[in-house]
Amino acid sequence: MNKAEKIYFKLKEAYPDAKCELNYETPFQLLVSTILSAQATDKSVNAVTKDLYQEHPDLNAFSKLSIEEIEEKIKKIGLYKNKSKSIYNLCKELEALYQGQVPNTMEELIVLSGVGRKTASVVLAEAFKIPAFPVDTHVFRVSKRLGLAKGATADKVSDELMKKLSSKYWINAHHLFITHGRRTCTARNPKCGECVIRDLCNFNEE
Repeated sequence: MNKAEKIYFKLKEAYPDAKCELNYETPFQLLVSTILSAQATDKSVNAVTKDLYQEHPDLNAFSKLSIEEIEEKIKKIGLYKNKSKSIYNLCKELEALYQGQVPNTMEELIVLSGVGRKTASVVLAEAFKIPAFPVDTHVFRVSKRLGLAKGATADKVSDELMKKLSSKYWINAHHLFITHGRRTCTARNPKCGECVIRDLCNFNEE
């Protein structure tokens, strides 16, 4: 068992409840929520989408909204102006390119407005259960501190992690790293003293 696998199984035991914390019912809703989650917390996204998805549950309903109307509905989220444009364009592109369906390949997803590799990976992993390893700020921080990755970008870190863990672990490992980053390996003042993988970590407090 390599270091990455040891870390995976220890985190799995520590966080049996780790899962996606964005609330959604369809691949389309997950796609929109993931776009909204950039530089925002899942909690703040869920607070906005609770009413948003009740009023506009699907692509057909979203497509009737103007950019300004979308802005008004998501303005409590950071970068809401840019996100509104992305979501507006995304709806048009889904209709024009994919008959209104959210595609289930990386190649098809990343051509959509507001969709980079991380967002595409979340949709593949969560909505379609296709192995992918999304890297957000928590995964990036935790994997670098553990010495599992050296890449300077999220995409490079994702590549490194996928080489060190079997694809059958990728989706859950993504959730485990996020949960560990939120609860223990925080950006400031990480709780190293109570960390279950401290013996496998390269991070030394100054």
